[in-house]
Amino acid sequence: MSQINNRSVLTYEVIGMVFIILLGSALHFTFEWSGNQPIVGAFSAVNESVWEHLKLAFWPSLLFMLVEYALLNKKANNFALAKTVGVYTMVAIIPIIFYSYTAIIKDNAFIDILTFVVAVIIGQLASYKLLTYKKLAQYLNIIALAALVLLGLAFVLFTFYPPQLPIFKDPTNGKYGILD
Repeated sequence: MSQINNRSVLTYEVIGMVFIILLGSALHFTFEWSGNQPIVGAFSAVNESVWEHLKLAFWPSLLFMLVEYALLNKKANNFALAKTVGVYTMVAIIPIIFYSYTAIIKDNAFIDILTFVVAVIIGQLASYKLLTYKKLAQYLNIIALAALVLLGLAFVLFTFYPPQLPIFKDPTNGKYGILD
């Protein structure tokens, strides 16, 4: 892959950072704006739990991935693997930072927003590295797509039927998911 292609891939990943941050920020409010419509809740935060906030990174990333596929699939390597690693990186970093800092200090909205932004940037950079890395085995892309689909299904399922675990609990009212 030439330097021009690497620069082009990086440009798309940076555009993705902005897109994911903006759309993810909007998804924080769309459930309430919709009058609490369950179908909207499947794709946006329905409460203040950490789990629901992970959807703010996942769904915009998935949407941008679909757009990016049309633009980059032939220009980049390991597309599905790269995008899946990027998404999983985002959804791993958010709770790691959140639970780490809240173990030391009180929950802070500014740090929460900064955590989201940092997670998106790191996830998109991880994606970039794999998109510009040598071509890996095709079966890794297939496994990655399966992992992405499973995560998406988990987000929808756990919106309606969340396990009674701390990551799913809304700290403002002690409720779980959309049906509680």
